[in-house]
Amino acid sequence: MRHIAIVGSGPAGYYTAEAALKQWGDDARVDIFDTLPVPFGLIRSGVAPDHQSIKGVSRRYEATALTDNVRFVGNVMIGRDLSISELQGLYDAVILATGAPNDRKLGIEGEDLPNVFGSASFVGWYNGHPDFAELDPALSHDTAVIIGNGNVALDVARILAKSQAEFAGSDIVHHALSALDASKIRRIVILGRRGPHQIAMTPKELGELGHLERACPWVDTADLPDESEDAALDPGQRKSVGHLRSFAAPDQADCKPGQVLVEFDFFASPKAIVGTERIEEIEVERTRLEGGKAIGTGETYRIPAGLVVACIGYQTSKIPDVPFDERNGRFANEEGRISPGLYCVGWARRGPTGTIGTNRPDGFAIIEKVAEDIGEGAGKAGRPGFDALAAERGINYMKFTDWQKIDEAEVANARDGSPREKFVAVEKMIAAASKP
Repeated sequence: MRHIAIVGSGPAGYYTAEAALKQWGDDARVDIFDTLPVPFGLIRSGVAPDHQSIKGVSRRYEATALTDNVRFVGNVMIGRDLSISELQGLYDAVILATGAPNDRKLGIEGEDLPNVFGSASFVGWYNGHPDFAELDPALSHDTAVIIGNGNVALDVARILAKSQAEFAGSDIVHHALSALDASKIRRIVILGRRGPHQIAMTPKELGELGHLERACPWVDTADLPDESEDAALDPGQRKSVGHLRSFAAPDQADCKPGQVLVEFDFFASPKAIVGTERIEEIEVERTRLEGGKAIGTGETYRIPAGLVVACIGYQTSKIPDVPFDERNGRFANEEGRISPGLYCVGWARRGPTGTIGTNRPDGFAIIEKVAEDIGEGAGKAGRPGFDALAAERGINYMKFTDWQKIDEAEVANARDGSPREKFVAVEKMIAAASKP
């Protein structure tokens, strides 16, 4: 019998559990640990609330979770409730699938001012993550600045620009919906250090922006390269740049009264955030490209703003006694191996790159390595050993059946037109799971 512990119940965690079942069948016992009482990680708290079709992948994870050989162990923090070494003493392999839930820092003056957020916290706020539910961003200024040229920046811009009616069918949480309904934001500036050909935005997400009721996306024609240069791009990138060209105009006169201007400011690098009690302006330096890199020109300007959201990437949470790669913001590893019996997978292994689906082959690849390393298993205590330790320490962990009760309560509490109203406090999740 092989006893496997997976830390993290997001896509990487469940794809790895699926791979373990395919590798060993009934000869595997897999426990999936998570700090929260609820599973699915990024699917629940990272994917945009108006992208419900993407969230549907959780049904695949549910099929894995409901097998007898896989168990969800929620409301347990590794490094707090038990150590990595204790976990390794109980399981033949420990696989860290913790993702990359922390924001990378901008590294500029003023980023710690009130109303300056990283995307992990801001997205967590409107998705109802318990760590960020109390964020309470002020949306009272007419201008918001979003730093970054990837899909997360587009998600944030879209959420800020949408009308109340356009949130129908989403699972955005009530506190965020109320705040957005009262928002005074009428201009959203998306800063990118490089140009249109270097964006990491996909065609679907850019296309969505062009069909919103209130949004008026705008690109300065001067920022666009000659159209003939688009031929060198791959088809997806070419389509994305095509959307940007459709947003292009000499000025902003095409925006109608009542619309929210979504302005793409390319060749623009943030240098400082200026303010006293909270952000008042952001200082930006104009850039140019040299060998694909953004080089400052020395020309600066300021954008008055009341909200800044930095969407510049994520890093993995450190765990005591686990080697960490500071430069890349992930666990130090060699193709997923950290040390004997300890592995990592997904964003915790490679950094925040790829799509949700990228985690599936990653999970299968790491299980192949685990199979090479552990053979028939070492006769460790596994699940019964953890249960004994949990009873001794009073660890009240959540099972998948508890999550099903939470899920049922969230669905029952949904406002009209929404699939659910999420609990945003751990205590309320546990209370819902405790009901008969």
